[in-house]
Amino acid sequence: MIVANPLQVKAIAHAHVKTDKIDAGVLASLRAADFLPEVWLPDADTERLRRLVARRNQVVRHRTRIKNEVHAILHTHLIPPCPHADLFGRLGRIWLSRQAMPDDECAAIERHLRELDRLNEDLGVLDTQIAQAGNNDPAVKRLLTITGVNLIVAAGLAAAIGDVGRFPNPQKLVSYVGLNPRVRQSGLGLAQHGRISKRGRSHARAMLVEAAWAAAKAPGPLRAFFLRIRARRGHQIAAVAVARKLAVLCWHLLTKCADYQWRAPPWSPASCARWSCKPGSRREKETSGALPTLTMSKRCGMQKSSLPGMRKTPTSASSANGSAAAAETGHGRRKTRSDVKAARQGFHPHSCSWPRGHPCKVTIPRPQIASCVAVRSPPNF
Repeated sequence: MIVANPLQVKAIAHAHVKTDKIDAGVLASLRAADFLPEVWLPDADTERLRRLVARRNQVVRHRTRIKNEVHAILHTHLIPPCPHADLFGRLGRIWLSRQAMPDDECAAIERHLRELDRLNEDLGVLDTQIAQAGNNDPAVKRLLTITGVNLIVAAGLAAAIGDVGRFPNPQKLVSYVGLNPRVRQSGLGLAQHGRISKRGRSHARAMLVEAAWAAAKAPGPLRAFFLRIRARRGHQIAAVAVARKLAVLCWHLLTKCADYQWRAPPWSPASCARWSCKPGSRREKETSGALPTLTMSKRCGMQKSSLPGMRKTPTSASSANGSAAAAETGHGRRKTRSDVKAARQGFHPHSCSWPRGHPCKVTIPRPQIASCVAVRSPPNF
């Protein structure tokens, strides 16, 4: 079985008279001349993961459409915005039930809320199936090390990419998801670059853009790149540029079988188990940046005492028995400016990508970049 790309076949064999007999003859001629543009066929596991990701996307879009219908009913009757954060949460539904509206509109809202609850249950089942399918996939675990990528995004990207060996360079993968700019050039004139092509898998492109927005909020090289592009071109173009960089980064990680060097907090087995739990239980937030809150030392698997001048604070188990030793060695006291200054001696000043003036900015030598340690974790990391 061979699947051909219909866009390329149409560009090669365009005819004004289009019938099944003529199309069959054109396809047979192209196949005989070995000029038929074929499409890569995924294996059974990748195809199943693609179906699960597509069904989850449909459920999310249906849920968003129902929420928009409820908001439209409220706007029609000039009801002020909900004072609570989530209109469809517990407090939001109590506030919604107290609003004065016609009986048919109240019945419609109740019907939408029941449908929304059913979709949330279906979404929990799909999340469980996706987590179980991607739990043993090394590509999913490798993509989870990227800042802003959660389990759902990693599974969706792994399903869309499939065999990364079919892309000889990262530009091919960027074109596959439609994040490459359009180029117009004629003769010896200058090439004009326009908007992105938006060809290929639209769902994978949307997940990369959402992951780019989450990565732009976390300290690191991706945020620095986002701020640099935003200063010149605006935040929308900067987000698309970060999404393109994420696609290139995915190609390098999957091709070289390596983890991201500036990786986010690792997903522990307990975190993956929460995604693989039974439907209906409390799940983690579905935002791309919803990662476990850990300090930089815990993320890198390194204690603060490994740096010169940094003292290790006692644990709860040893604090009761070692109070006298702590008084002599200085354990348990707050770090002063001298401690931070001593920790920075002998380090390269530009080896870390924290923003200038950030309380977590430390200097780290070049050979120890993979085991970066900060003085304290950022407030909103």
